[in-house]
Amino acid sequence: MPCRTSMFQICKLSTMFVVVSLAFQGLSRAEDGPANKKFARIKVGDKTTFAIVEGDQVREIKGNLFRKWEKTDTTHALKDVKILVPTTARHVFAMAGNYKSHLSGAEVPKKFQIPQPFFKSPSSLLPEGGVIRIPPGDENVHYEAELVVVIGKRAKNVPVEKAMDYVFGLTCGNDVSARTWQNDAETKDVQWWRGKGADTFGPCGPFIVQGLDPSNLKMTLRLNGEVRQEESTSQLLHDVPSTVSFISKHVTLLPGDLIFTGTPGKTDRMKSGDVVEVEIEGIGILRNTVAKKGERVKGAKGKKRKRKKD
Repeated sequence: MPCRTSMFQICKLSTMFVVVSLAFQGLSRAEDGPANKKFARIKVGDKTTFAIVEGDQVREIKGNLFRKWEKTDTTHALKDVKILVPTTARHVFAMAGNYKSHLSGAEVPKKFQIPQPFFKSPSSLLPEGGVIRIPPGDENVHYEAELVVVIGKRAKNVPVEKAMDYVFGLTCGNDVSARTWQNDAETKDVQWWRGKGADTFGPCGPFIVQGLDPSNLKMTLRLNGEVRQEESTSQLLHDVPSTVSFISKHVTLLPGDLIFTGTPGKTDRMKSGDVVEVEIEGIGILRNTVAKKGERVKGAKGKKRKRKKD
């Protein structure tokens, strides 16, 4: 009898060990998965590469970020690398009128009851720390804080329920807008090609983050430290899956493409010397300074000096 009891206890302990081991392996697999991975596109010396962010360091990766990659043994202090725009996007879209708080009136106009995407030029993209240039001819340049979607694989005719399978991650964006070129009753452009797509009008970054739920992220914009915009992405009229699905029905989305998802509330003019920050929960802070062509801004508002060439 003592022997049988002993065997029973051994079997019970063995079973518990197997259960605990499997649970631990499950946790390990979860940690090794995509949840909350943070990536940056960096430049070190003459080398440009993607890296995974590990605290205050970045670790270079090899392979294709959007297909198959692996970590290398090469690390750098985050402060010692130059952060570039998150991807070399071939298509950059932005959404017009995608928050009720950004629209005039109590009701959502009929045209905004369906998604209203438009093109931004890929050459408008600007990295963290870059200078937003106020162009000659339109100094009424506004900030627009936005959540930006990074596409992870080729997407064509994607159903809404599968759209998130095509999203690689999320980043911060600022859909800089020259309002005279965009909206002036007499002189506005036929399309927003420069009002939204001029050089430096697409700040984004600094990181691409996986594992976040895009349906409820707090987004804040500060101008010279003062909060000017603050809202949750839960207030999007057309959420991320709907937006990705809609665009993919008309334009094939490719790995690395970016979609600025719209801005909330009211916006205002930026002036030379301003510092504008877009912060999104779980992603980080995108910080840029503002200057006219030919000026260089250093640090906070007012600290600037002339330079010969832009």
